[in-house]
Amino acid sequence: MTAEKCCKPGKADKMKRKILAVLVATALIASLFTSCDSGTSSTASSSQQTSSVSDATDSSASDNVSGNDESTDSSDSAESADSKTDSGTSSDDTENQLTADDMFSDRDLSGEYSECVDIMLNNSTASCSDSSVTVTDGSVTITKAGTYKLSGTFTGQIIVNAGDSDKVQLVLDNASITKDGSAALYVINADKVFVTTVNGTENTLASTGEFASSDDETNIDGAVFSKSDITFNGSGTLNVNCESKHGIVTKDDLKITGGTYNITSASQGLSGKDSVRIAGGNITVTSGTDGIHSENADDTEKGYVYISGGTVNITSGKDCIDASGTIDIKDGTFTLNAGGGSSEKTTGDDSESYKGVKADGVLTISGGTFTIDTLDDAIHSNTDVTVTGGTFDISTGDDGIHADNNTVVSGGEITIEKCYEGLEGQTVTISGGKITLTASDDGINAAGGDNGGIGGGFGPDSFSADSNAKITITGGEIHVNASGDGLDSNGDLEISGGTVYVYGPTSGGDGSLDYEGNAVITGGTVIMAGSDGMAMNFGSESTQGSILASTGNASAGTTVKLTDSSGNIIAEFTPTVSFQTVVISTPDITSDGTYTLTVGDSTQEITMSGYIYGSGSGMGGGMGGQPGGMGGGFGGGDRPDDNGQGFGGGNPPDMNGGQNGNMTANA
Repeated sequence: MTAEKCCKPGKADKMKRKILAVLVATALIASLFTSCDSGTSSTASSSQQTSSVSDATDSSASDNVSGNDESTDSSDSAESADSKTDSGTSSDDTENQLTADDMFSDRDLSGEYSECVDIMLNNSTASCSDSSVTVTDGSVTITKAGTYKLSGTFTGQIIVNAGDSDKVQLVLDNASITKDGSAALYVINADKVFVTTVNGTENTLASTGEFASSDDETNIDGAVFSKSDITFNGSGTLNVNCESKHGIVTKDDLKITGGTYNITSASQGLSGKDSVRIAGGNITVTSGTDGIHSENADDTEKGYVYISGGTVNITSGKDCIDASGTIDIKDGTFTLNAGGGSSEKTTGDDSESYKGVKADGVLTISGGTFTIDTLDDAIHSNTDVTVTGGTFDISTGDDGIHADNNTVVSGGEITIEKCYEGLEGQTVTISGGKITLTASDDGINAAGGDNGGIGGGFGPDSFSADSNAKITITGGEIHVNASGDGLDSNGDLEISGGTVYVYGPTSGGDGSLDYEGNAVITGGTVIMAGSDGMAMNFGSESTQGSILASTGNASAGTTVKLTDSSGNIIAEFTPTVSFQTVVISTPDITSDGTYTLTVGDSTQEITMSGYIYGSGSGMGGGMGGQPGGMGGGFGGGDRPDDNGQGFGGGNPPDMNGGQNGNMTANA
């Protein structure tokens, strides 16, 4: 039987990514003239910084028409180590950072093909002249390595049952395959399967009805079900529909590198036991449970998600992206809606999880554009979250970014328009980026405890004082509008750089600054305006001047200005909430300087006798600074008049909040 040639030619090989390719280039060039495709050696590992890498390289040297080789394509059995330590810290070894070259072979990425076996689909039957294809009523079975082009409409099942070392490529050329009660595409055995969509074509793989029970132990539960590695590439469109179960399921690695995918499923959209890896494509998932799911209960080093590009739109009944291992996102455009979004806060089951991006292991985001609207946390890890880049627009019914251990932000632009708490972890470390958030409770919270585990629910977290909890800010630009505490550490707090604005709270039971241990400022610019009931200043170990002053009942939009004895403006800002106190710390405030604080039409003189002016006690009234009368200013100011009112006197604060506005400080 002869194979008919497809008309689409292959492209030049791409063996430039690794020095190793030089050693095999001569053999590969010879093989390219007779092969469907070629790929480079690919080392697979987890997205985790401390991961170990296991390489399993194909022994064959060429990729012939039978598809039995993929050049030096690895089996991509990536190993992902959980970097959670006893202290909850993870390694920062940049040499172990993974790239797309580690995760995808050239053949994964190319979507190319040359010589093919044609399979013509015709309702419940099909025709093919090749002995490697068996056709019966309702099924087409492929038994050997090779490249197979499917065209037409088929009511039945495509089965791949090839050898352990066989690579099978399915080229979909306007193919529509529907199977009732089972998978439309069922991969029983192969080394690896490629599903390639032809440019300009629209293809469908659909499962209807309830899934029938299998004769063996196999639990077929997806419109596409594979026991082997499976890669989706090409540049056409593939629609995957499953009425009762999952969209695409593999018991190994699932990869998408190109094409357009519309996946609608009653349960999970994309499910890879060992991993889900995405390098490109336009992917739209509408799922009853998780949108993208990877879980391996047998091997904790697997069950991970790696994304380096593409457009991903997910509307999920539960988590949008969920991994029992690690998640590493390097780039891409993401629109994620979980559990109906933040507006459905009161409707969710707190025993379920409705998160945007959730990992049991380390979660790392270094780039990409994210629009996230979730019932539960937008970004969540049961260990550590690290954000080094990317643009985020977040609305959530719970936390914006939550880690049970360490939340680290060193870059990116993060806007959290709605949340319960903005950033949360046992430790929160910020060294760069821009963060703007509005929180119904705490803005940034460092606290020991967790959020109920990988399957845990949503809602306020229960934390207590923790000596290991800490907020550390060394850089970046931070804007917080909080109805609860602005910066809240159940342990220590340290600021040595960056620019921090906190507006709020307006209620007396919270403060712009709150901590259980020590709070030290040694650099940076901090501007705070909030209520007086629980107001606090930085502690005595600070080496940069900080002023806590009572302002009386100032309304939102009142300008605050601090000038030195020469009339130079140290800081000027206009809070967008009502306030009774301000905290101002800049490098220009010296330990022995004299300053004038102007709030609207009122002024007071402040003379420093150390780095801290107005220590606060968290209880309101006369605290620190110059003497004040009953109800007077704890930040100093004039002596009380006959009515006992100092600069800080007046009525209790109102309950009006506000949104982040223009906040500037001149330092």
